[in-house]
Amino acid sequence: MRLIKDILYKVSINAIYGSTEKQVQSIEFDSREVKSNSLFVAQKGLVFDGHKFIDKAISLGASAIVCEDLPTKIVENVTYIQVEDSNSALAIIASNFYDNPSSKLKLVGVTGTNGKTTITTLLYQLFQKAGYKTGLLSTVKIMVDTFQYEATHTTPNSVLINKYLNEMVELGIDYCFMEVSSHGIHQKRTEGLQFSGGVFTNLTHDHLDYHKTFKEYRDVKKSFFDGLPKSAFALVNIDDKNGGVMLQNTIAKKYGYALKTMANFKAKILENQFSGLLLNINGNEVWTKLTGSFNAYNLVAVYGVANLLGLDSTETLTHISELESVSGRFQHFISSNGITAVIDYAHTPDALKNVLETINNIKTGNEQIITVVGCGGDRDKAKRPIMGRIASQLSTQVIFTSDNPRSENPQSIIEEIEAGVEPQNFKKTVSILDREQAIKTATKFAHNGDIILIAGKGHETYQEVNGKRSHFDDYEKITKLLKSIES
Repeated sequence: MRLIKDILYKVSINAIYGSTEKQVQSIEFDSREVKSNSLFVAQKGLVFDGHKFIDKAISLGASAIVCEDLPTKIVENVTYIQVEDSNSALAIIASNFYDNPSSKLKLVGVTGTNGKTTITTLLYQLFQKAGYKTGLLSTVKIMVDTFQYEATHTTPNSVLINKYLNEMVELGIDYCFMEVSSHGIHQKRTEGLQFSGGVFTNLTHDHLDYHKTFKEYRDVKKSFFDGLPKSAFALVNIDDKNGGVMLQNTIAKKYGYALKTMANFKAKILENQFSGLLLNINGNEVWTKLTGSFNAYNLVAVYGVANLLGLDSTETLTHISELESVSGRFQHFISSNGITAVIDYAHTPDALKNVLETINNIKTGNEQIITVVGCGGDRDKAKRPIMGRIASQLSTQVIFTSDNPRSENPQSIIEEIEAGVEPQNFKKTVSILDREQAIKTATKFAHNGDIILIAGKGHETYQEVNGKRSHFDDYEKITKLLKSIES
């Protein structure tokens, strides 16, 4: 229970009606979750306007309402706080409610189009190996030291973020590594958090269904670095032309990492195989279990963060050599009949290109690269033909299929992907709507030594069609199918 007046600290308030001396026992933004003595925050969302549910929240026991627009009917004994921005207010109130837990540990945020999950997860692994209690807020999972919660969003809502951080503080956790999505930044979910550092990975075509223009997408990412405090570090990939943009207005300490240019943290690929990477990082050689140039970037970023947080360089390199690949991120195995299967979350043009170029660079002879790929429904449509073009250019055979169609027509999505295929590559492509049948067909096309890439869903264990989710795991499917061939 917290006094209303205490949790309003730093909130931009226009007016208050009623007493702020009352205590509230929970912060809610979903009226269905309201209970006695809740504070309900009415947000204006893309689909629903929380202001329409204020009466319902009060009927369920809300004793305080935070809103941008005051309702025409003011209920006696209910406190109303009118604010400039409900999203911002929710984040700051949630942080205050849990006594600002982000200030009591080292919180590092990682943002960019690709690499967020891998970098945060590898940092979690590394700091655990180094003997520190560590937290993780990622797309794949949420870890509070060794206890795991299911993740539902890249960046959780403000209340959940602070709830998890508070739990980490109570358990004496020293460090937390957090994915920071453009949606999360834009919707103010990270406001009120005190970051010890921020990492920028790269910026490529994605989420233009939400942000509308690439400039807006870039500027939202940049705003995260603009808000870092002077005590924090800002570590950016300076091989990406947008790395410098992220640093333009930040007051945080500025650092760079790279493979191609001079940087504070520099890596060079010495060997690249399915079994791993041999890297030179800041003059020291290290063998890692991860594959591909994109993972070389991820690993040098991890090295940089560990260095900036004070870990010994030699100890860091030792732990880097022990790190395991992240679920659904270039996750691969070789079947007993010599077929290599790669499962990757690549759902953007750049990510797909990186994975396919890595496979092409590793393959030694005439191995076929058979790619199974689709695009999600109700998401950025502009990237679909680009992914079709890339897949058909860099593969021997491509099977276009369903990803998570959601509310869209799966056949229409596939046709939009096919539109990007150049005439000389038409014969390489085939479309199979059913994803399981598409994967099964890939195994029939493959022979000893060939490589099957299943792209787009990675760690996901479901497929969403017409709003209904059913179990579907790419890794599980390909493993079972290849074993059936062996037998």
